[in-house]
Amino acid sequence: MTAPDDTPLLTRALALRDANGQFNGGDVSFIAVCGILVFFMIPGVAFLYSGLSRRKSALLLVWAVAASNAVVIFQWWLWGYSLAFSPTATNGYIGDMRSFALRKVLGDPSPGSPLIPELLYSFYQMEFACVTVAILMGALAERGRVFPAMVFTFIWTTLVYCPIACWVWNINGWAFKWGVLDYAGGGPVEIGSGISGLAYSWALGRRSERELRNFRPHNVSLVGLGTFVLWFGWLGFNGGSAFGANLRAIMAIWNSMIAAAMSGIVWCLLDYRIERKWSMVGFCSGTIAGLVAATPASGYIPQWAAFVMGIIVGAVSNYSTKLKFILRIDDALDLCAEHAIGGILGLLFNAIFADSEIIALDGVNTSANGGWLNRNWKQLYIQIAYIVACSAYSFVMTAFIARTINMIPTLHLRATPEEEMLGMDDTEIGEFASDYIEVRRDFTDWTPPYHQKGEIEPESPAIAGDRHGVPDAQLPGNGAAHSNGEAKAGANGALPPILEKPEVNGTTLP
Repeated sequence: MTAPDDTPLLTRALALRDANGQFNGGDVSFIAVCGILVFFMIPGVAFLYSGLSRRKSALLLVWAVAASNAVVIFQWWLWGYSLAFSPTATNGYIGDMRSFALRKVLGDPSPGSPLIPELLYSFYQMEFACVTVAILMGALAERGRVFPAMVFTFIWTTLVYCPIACWVWNINGWAFKWGVLDYAGGGPVEIGSGISGLAYSWALGRRSERELRNFRPHNVSLVGLGTFVLWFGWLGFNGGSAFGANLRAIMAIWNSMIAAAMSGIVWCLLDYRIERKWSMVGFCSGTIAGLVAATPASGYIPQWAAFVMGIIVGAVSNYSTKLKFILRIDDALDLCAEHAIGGILGLLFNAIFADSEIIALDGVNTSANGGWLNRNWKQLYIQIAYIVACSAYSFVMTAFIARTINMIPTLHLRATPEEEMLGMDDTEIGEFASDYIEVRRDFTDWTPPYHQKGEIEPESPAIAGDRHGVPDAQLPGNGAAHSNGEAKAGANGALPPILEKPEVNGTTLP
């Protein structure tokens, strides 16, 4: 009997060993961990948005961020990666289906760097797309329906994010060939999410004046938690964009820390100038704006430039929060002011302060041009043209996609006024970020009055609903006495009256 031929299996095993052997294990491990850190930014965005919104609509944003993450994972695996990074498309605008469902994406050197395999690169870039859409979900705040938003997410990632990523990161993209300096996504991630969020908010329309009046975050602790989770993950976002465990990654991490710290301080000081309060929300907003500006710039500029950039972006983004009033667009969570403006400033800093010595720290881009520091004067207009192209394309395409979806029956983007008043958690999710029993809508309705001895307590109005399966109509009246003679708590959560204790010879009885 002839023994089976194991030659094909042996050949395949040797090929796989060679595929692993051509990459440094430290580089591969570093980028894998950085990709996981970027994924950790997703709950950070969810916590941040939940804390910034009203209690009655806080869980909707957590759900939207989580669900959009799942949609983007599917889209990226199906054709998103191929549309952004396919090496066989030469139109400069968008890729082809060469890598449909990640076909042929295994151990070849990645399009972004020869230091890591393409399979790892596709995972890392997928997390960038997930974070971008998670940021964009902030446009739903307090009025957007989630199912149409998920349909929008799939289409938007295909027609907006993938083309812009192709422009600047694909070796055949027009911006890549033109020499645009965009380290970790000032165009696809920051301008893409910020300007698209502005366009989606425009398509949704403004909230009612009643909802806009006295708006404030419902949980500032969640805002702080979300910010620091984002900051933690952002170090993997910017550090990993060097695509290897090298000095350029460490420089990007340092610049991210410096820019975030200075921007947070400046934003907080500007708010203190007006309110005379040390705003935690202000500090968190400034910190995020600094991280946004570091996204396109942290791998290009020296540390002293990151210090200056943090100060400038903290001030400019702070004042840019007034843009939504000028434009009459209800950008509830300031996506434009923080993400779009921050990304634009970071790209402009590259034009002036990008240094070829910093770029060469990765050991790969040793002949890259910097900005004005290296007498590359044309870099400024290259960066400006790229900013204009990303901004215009993001707004127009997002508005078109959103308006088109809104015209489809059952896919209306916005909830009804009655649903908005009741709260999006109740109408869309059926659960609550902070569940509670509502005794009365207004504070003065349920606060028990203080009664003097001998006064008769007015009957408290009952509220509709059952308590422990007993209809309200069958409950004893408010202020009824127990059989032991003690005052009984009123029905439906009404508190017993506050009575004066009797006194004998000047001594208060227990």
